[in-house]
Amino acid sequence: MTIGSFATAGPADLRSDTVTRPGPGMRAAMAAAEVGDDLFGEDPTVRALEERLAGLFGFAGALFTPSGVMANQIALQLLVRPGEELVCDAEAHVLAHEEASPARYGGIQTRTVSADRGVITPALLAGVVRRGNPYTLGTRAVEVEQTHTRAGGTVHPLETLRAVRELTADLGLAVHMDGARIWNAMAATGTPARSYGETADSLSVCLSKGLGAPVGSVLLLPPEHLPRGRKLRHGLGGGMRQSGILAAAGLYALDHHTERIAEDHEHARLLAAGLRDAGFTVRPPETNIVLVDVPGADRVVARAAEEGVLVTAPGPDTVRLVTHLDVGREACRRAVEVLAATRTEIVTRARITAPAGHL
Repeated sequence: MTIGSFATAGPADLRSDTVTRPGPGMRAAMAAAEVGDDLFGEDPTVRALEERLAGLFGFAGALFTPSGVMANQIALQLLVRPGEELVCDAEAHVLAHEEASPARYGGIQTRTVSADRGVITPALLAGVVRRGNPYTLGTRAVEVEQTHTRAGGTVHPLETLRAVRELTADLGLAVHMDGARIWNAMAATGTPARSYGETADSLSVCLSKGLGAPVGSVLLLPPEHLPRGRKLRHGLGGGMRQSGILAAAGLYALDHHTERIAEDHEHARLLAAGLRDAGFTVRPPETNIVLVDVPGADRVVARAAEEGVLVTAPGPDTVRLVTHLDVGREACRRAVEVLAATRTEIVTRARITAPAGHL
């Protein structure tokens, strides 16, 4: 390929599965949504979304929120009191991408473990959980992420989650599951939603990633937590009025977009295979996130963007590509060719400009 051959083509946006745009059917559902004031509990479309997801995952309560960050932080504040401890993976989204909110807003101390592929296991927990006393801070809850973003969309196996649940129950600890991409885990493993729901005291599910809705997450929780959960949502700025317009997108996505998530995984495998054939070192994707080891990742990302291929660099030597409903086989092919050509161009330029003996 000659660099620049895709300059007139539309962008292939693989930065995240959050970049999807609602199609005509979803927009029509949003426009037709029956609405009311949700702070008064009067929005029927919001209530329908909450009830549907609660039933799907086996919870008795649910709370619609503007974002997954808010859903996670409400859950943590419900489960962990100020001055108590949360255990999670060192690369967990609630730590790496949520603006220090557990400490800032919840007064929560975090204790981390370095989990292989982000998967929390009972063996890891057994070595770090602390029993509190008048002189020692006690662990109150454990957080798990499904799928794990920074590990590359890895899946917590159901049996591992069940074992964690058994251990935490014995120790009197709560479990929160950040299920932002739980739809991908379900598609990859065939695990029913209710089976995942049984392994957690609270569970946040995102509508704006694999499902392709424009905004929103739902926090699933026991009904006794709902009054305080609503209060926390309001205090964090998440109280909305006629939010059924947004909830309608989530309902549409549940009806039309869950079955097709497996296509994203297929496209991720195509990307990984193509990049591997092009000479890249690629971590095998479990779901829809592809991590590629690329020295000088920021330069590769910037140059690829000039050619209409949008990716990210979560680390100095790592490029990330995420498949979603707006990415097809052609976009994957373009991404492989542009990244291969970009890397070749950068390496060639470095050889030309480097002093003798430095390459």
